[in-house]
Amino acid sequence: MGVIYFCNLPETDFSMTSFSLLLFSIDPKFINQAVDAGVEGILVDWENIGKEERQAFADTQINTDTLEDLRRVRASTHATVLCRINRFGETTQLEVEQAVSAGADELLLPMVRTANEVESVLDMVGDRCKVGILVETISAIDAIEHLSQLPLSRIYVGLMDLAIERKTKNIFSAVADGTVESIRQSVKCKFGFGGLTLPDQGYPIPCRLLISEMERLRCDFSFLRRSFHRDIHGRDPAIEIPRLLQALRQAKNRSAEEVAQEHTDLIEVIQNLGGDSLPSPKNYGRVAG
Repeated sequence: MGVIYFCNLPETDFSMTSFSLLLFSIDPKFINQAVDAGVEGILVDWENIGKEERQAFADTQINTDTLEDLRRVRASTHATVLCRINRFGETTQLEVEQAVSAGADELLLPMVRTANEVESVLDMVGDRCKVGILVETISAIDAIEHLSQLPLSRIYVGLMDLAIERKTKNIFSAVADGTVESIRQSVKCKFGFGGLTLPDQGYPIPCRLLISEMERLRCDFSFLRRSFHRDIHGRDPAIEIPRLLQALRQAKNRSAEEVAQEHTDLIEVIQNLGGDSLPSPKNYGRVAG
């Protein structure tokens, strides 16, 4: 049996909050299909500096999206367009200016370590677009109270890089040990973690259990990434995306007993992955998102 964590979550009226699906894609045809089906935002991914070395042991997806990709995506959709830039450093000012000029509605800053980094990006952006961050380091967790006071659009917990930083190797350890829930307790803006795929899919964690946990923690959004692209291949987005949104809505109607049981089931699945042992590189990156 796993440990059930129940923190006092932020005092926000989540009953009126809809869950947003954000799709990683630069394919205009698929983007339009997904947006028509209910996806609210499209994410263009510029993050690549240092990522290959950082995730060398894992079968993960490292994108190489470009400025032209961002411009093409912006021109193809009325949906919110987000751009994940590289971690704070020498390229940040240029990337901010390029992303804003190309029409990004929101920037995501990954691998945050200090509040000063985030404040610098907020200053660079001004009021031209929104800024969100990814919590993927121990330093960011330590600074979460300060970070949560900044005028951010969203905070996302990146499980892969956080596992690398913490040397837990099982990327879901931060979910099982209460770290994600503890972070969520401090966050006042939109909050998310992990990634989703089709409700009947998900490896090594069944998507239905991630949906349950996201609702338990009152998450506001999640990403549709690698697993989603793989699982939806050959299926109709006009059917599958509404089915996923329906599963998210249904998760809001669970009883307290169902909430507790599904949380326990999730912890047991994570523990059965081998605790802190590293799954094979072939499977390690094949998470739901």
